[in-house]
Amino acid sequence: MLLESLRQQVLEANQEIARRGLAPHTFGNASGIDRSGAQPLVVIKPSGVDYATLTTADLVITDLEGNIIEGRLRHSSDLDTHTLLYREFPQIGGIVHTHSEFATSWAQACRPIPCLGTTHADYFHGAVPITEPLTAEEVSSGYVRNTGAVIVRRFRSEDLDPIAVPGVLVAGHAPFTWGKTPAEAVEHADVLEYIARLAFRAVLLNSAVEPIPGHVSEHHYQRKHGPKATYGQR
Repeated sequence: MLLESLRQQVLEANQEIARRGLAPHTFGNASGIDRSGAQPLVVIKPSGVDYATLTTADLVITDLEGNIIEGRLRHSSDLDTHTLLYREFPQIGGIVHTHSEFATSWAQACRPIPCLGTTHADYFHGAVPITEPLTAEEVSSGYVRNTGAVIVRRFRSEDLDPIAVPGVLVAGHAPFTWGKTPAEAVEHADVLEYIARLAFRAVLLNSAVEPIPGHVSEHHYQRKHGPKATYGQR
């Protein structure tokens, strides 16, 4: 089999989605990309296959245009979103799409998640952005591809760094997260769900709650991710 190591990483990422309760039933998917060769290759979950029975042999390998290189099953229906994000965000190595409860609630409310506390600031450099809703033309001309396009458009319009902001809410749909590896993409999906839950409760407790001061959020982000980061072990 091609890309056995990456297959294992992607299998484990998909299993973690289910284990952490981020995608009920067969909702959601994880993928990874190998950029080491002349042709970048994507490993992604097959469509509709239960996480509990998924194996490395079930995973599908495609190129960045969505052409199947190896695999006997039909690839995830979200493939075109993944491949577009890999093309546009060359820094990332793994993508996760979930329908986790609280993050999806913010997406359905078409609201970004403001940075209300330091837990948020530790992982996201600013608010978790929300895309614009897809137009009727975008849906009819290529819904899945244009889901990726509205994500990229939001990041370009706000000059957001996809490494500093490792996720997004697709309006009326659900979240996508990413990272340098499939495992990191799952971690960001889990964190996003946690901060979405915290933000929901904060707004419920105080409808006039404001984002924390910029100097506080900046301090917390930089202590984990900045050039002089002090969090964790060297």
